[in-house]
Amino acid sequence: MKKPNQHIEHNNAVIRIRDLYKSFGDNHVLRGINLDIRQGENLVVLGKSGTGKSVLIKIMAGLLKPDSGTVEVLGEHVDKLSAKELDALRLKIGFSFQHSALYDSMTVGENLAFPLQRHQRHLSADDVRKEVMRVLEAVGLAQTLKQLPSELSGGQRKRIGIARTLIMQPAIMLYDEPTAGLDPITSMEINNLINEVQESYHTTAVIITHDLTCAKSTGDRIAILLDGHFNHTGTFEEVVEKSTDPQVKSFYDYNFID
Repeated sequence: MKKPNQHIEHNNAVIRIRDLYKSFGDNHVLRGINLDIRQGENLVVLGKSGTGKSVLIKIMAGLLKPDSGTVEVLGEHVDKLSAKELDALRLKIGFSFQHSALYDSMTVGENLAFPLQRHQRHLSADDVRKEVMRVLEAVGLAQTLKQLPSELSGGQRKRIGIARTLIMQPAIMLYDEPTAGLDPITSMEINNLINEVQESYHTTAVIITHDLTCAKSTGDRIAILLDGHFNHTGTFEEVVEKSTDPQVKSFYDYNFID
């Protein structure tokens, strides 16, 4: 079970979601989502595949527009921002994609330097190198500086993907299925890294997963997405281990019982 985080500000929500709806044709994915995400917490959105978890964080990042309802991130109504304003907001959000989204033709160092060279053009080459090494050391992979993504393991690519988001020092981290496709030991290393990022960088994080071990290891609070809305929110013990909801219980059994 995750240890309580002392940096959570319970009265300060950095993400506010109200009456959020999203459909794709006849597929009603989100059906009235309401949630506040507090500054400094790791909030896990837990649910089976296809329940709309990834759709939700894409709306948070302005990659999709809601059909109705509001999403406020760092005081900004995301769907009302101009393209320029949305670009500025996204610089404060680190998006860790499920498949790391690294450029195959670039070395690890070049992948990490790219966002700084694009968005922080005032930095000298020496400053960029220092920042690259800072985040590589933060994820424990300083030795991979000159390697190509194809030379890395799946777990290492995940770590480098997280490092690339950290280099912009975001206020919010969005993790999309961070342990998908990883073996149990590597998954636990990624879970520990997510907690280390929260502790060291004081980030607020939304972690999308169907992996109960990830949820239990990283979540200060869990929100279970069922039938298009959050049926249960609270600690892992409250909403999963003590739940009498048959859907939650079957999900728990699938993850933890042979």
